Amino acid sequence: MIYFDNSATTKPYKEVLESFMTVSSEYFGNPSSLHSIGGQAERLLTQARDQVANLLKVRPAEIYFTSGGTESNNMAIKGAAQLNKNKGRHIITSSVEHASVLAVMDQLSGEGFDITYLPVDQNGRVSVDDIDKAIRKDTILISIMQVNNEVGTIQPIAEIGELLKKHPNILFHVDSVQAIGKVSLSLYKNRVDFCSLSAHKFHGLKGTGVLFVREGARLAPLLSGGNQERRLRSGTENVAGFVALAKALRITMGKSELGITNMKKIQSMLRKELNEIEGVNIHTPLEGAAPNILNFSLEGIKSEVFIHALEQEGVFVSTTSACSSKKKSPSKTLLAMGIAEKLADSSIRISLTFDNTEQEARAAITAIKKCANQLRKVMK
Repeated sequence: MIYFDNSATTKPYKEVLESFMTVSSEYFGNPSSLHSIGGQAERLLTQARDQVANLLKVRPAEIYFTSGGTESNNMAIKGAAQLNKNKGRHIITSSVEHASVLAVMDQLSGEGFDITYLPVDQNGRVSVDDIDKAIRKDTILISIMQVNNEVGTIQPIAEIGELLKKHPNILFHVDSVQAIGKVSLSLYKNRVDFCSLSAHKFHGLKGTGVLFVREGARLAPLLSGGNQERRLRSGTENVAGFVALAKALRITMGKSELGITNMKKIQSMLRKELNEIEGVNIHTPLEGAAPNILNFSLEGIKSEVFIHALEQEGVFVSTTSACSSKKKSPSKTLLAMGIAEKLADSSIRISLTFDNTEQEARAAITAIKKCANQLRKVMK
């Protein structure tokens, strides 16, 4: 099996599964309980928070554990909007954000907020000048993803952060779900107020995530109850899951330097080989893209048909993002980039991880060529 769908989810590290099992079986107490078993769980939770904060180079009090990227995005955007609606109701985002951002914006629009959706260029990148021009007196929040989940384009987060130093009252949310471990980000230096992470994108477990909330930035809680996570996210904490998340992040960051070099080498080889196949159009930009994502189209072949053909060859890839792949509609990101609808309807996303090999990539290219030739013969 050649698994090239790591942007959808990654395989958990063995050590992550082992830590989850150990904590679940031996330290199963509720961290809010007063007895010693609860105290053990609370200490593990604190330790996990400290580890994540250290890896992200922030303060432990700025780390909030969540169920994943979707919840983190919802907490940041809805929480900021509700708490600051008396200051203004204007929010800026891009037209190529993840569904968990765009759906929130649509919901807030129905509640009286004014949303500006910025266009992107042919590489899928927003313009800092466009952001500057879109800012109004009533702008309260800007939400821009760090790495596009479909084509891998890196957004100008540092430049946006620099711009916002002139607008201290505007909050800045960054969705870094696809970036962590692959593209660096200094949360303090780049003036980020909120940042979303999801563990299953870096070999942790599904159902666990992180929201960074800069000290001084405030959010209205979405969940009320037992006041866990310092009143921002009530509900009994998934201690084993968050301990596993911290371990996954530590292993990922430790592998990052060599892993990025390996992925760049494989991505370059795949790009070269794909460019030699008739009818292939590569949508991931050559410069300013993450090393793990490569998006391309095969003219005249529906993406879902091609994906199932590749699966028969033992190669697993995807169409758009995992959250949108079953909708059978062209990629909104590619359409926003100016890609023709027919090509957008034929898009394939290859997404790598540190442990993928050049041998796997060459086998995948062989399978891509074979399936493309077979499907074209059938379709003639």
